[in-house]
Amino acid sequence: MRDGRGFATQADLEESIEVVIAGYQKKNAILTDQEKKIVAYHEIGHALVAAKQTNSAPVQKITIIPRTSGALGYTLQVENNDHYLMNKQELENKIATFTGGRAAEELVFGSVTTGAANDIEQATKLARAMITRYGMSEDFDMVAMETVTNQYLGGDTSLACSAETQSKIDAQVVELVRKQHEKALAILKDNRGKLDELASYLYEHETITGEEFMRILNENAST
Repeated sequence: MRDGRGFATQADLEESIEVVIAGYQKKNAILTDQEKKIVAYHEIGHALVAAKQTNSAPVQKITIIPRTSGALGYTLQVENNDHYLMNKQELENKIATFTGGRAAEELVFGSVTTGAANDIEQATKLARAMITRYGMSEDFDMVAMETVTNQYLGGDTSLACSAETQSKIDAQVVELVRKQHEKALAILKDNRGKLDELASYLYEHETITGEEFMRILNENAST
């Protein structure tokens, strides 16, 4: 209706999904040239780390158009099939993907920005859940260190362990995230040429599809 059309297109449906995920496009938001470059590398960092890990969801779309949620860009990953269980390796890969944006900033610009705030939160939350709730720590075996209260009203967690054990949990969370951060950085270093090529393409076009991403990634892959 806003565009004066009498029918919905596939692009309309895709935009509606993105509005739910990240908000409306902020078409009046103007990034500086340097900010745009940083965001392009940040998002390609996520996508490239995801693509190079066998158990990561496929990349569907990457954009550096700011959204009303505050996101300056995002990488959309959607599973091809229903996926109800995740194993330890898949969760570790997910943490590595969360750290991929920051890792790209470090590698290319030698500094970090505030753009990874949500990534840090998500990576920390997932790492803590692996240790305290999913029984994926050899030290604690199948003992729950945190319990979830009001699961359908925010899912707050409460500790079920001593202060001493909490310190051990904190140390393991830090180590788990650090290890995956290092893995992401290693992946980007090994694929620095593709990181630069893809980031340049995204900088120029602002939005690229998963098909475009994979085409560029796989070009001259054997050489």
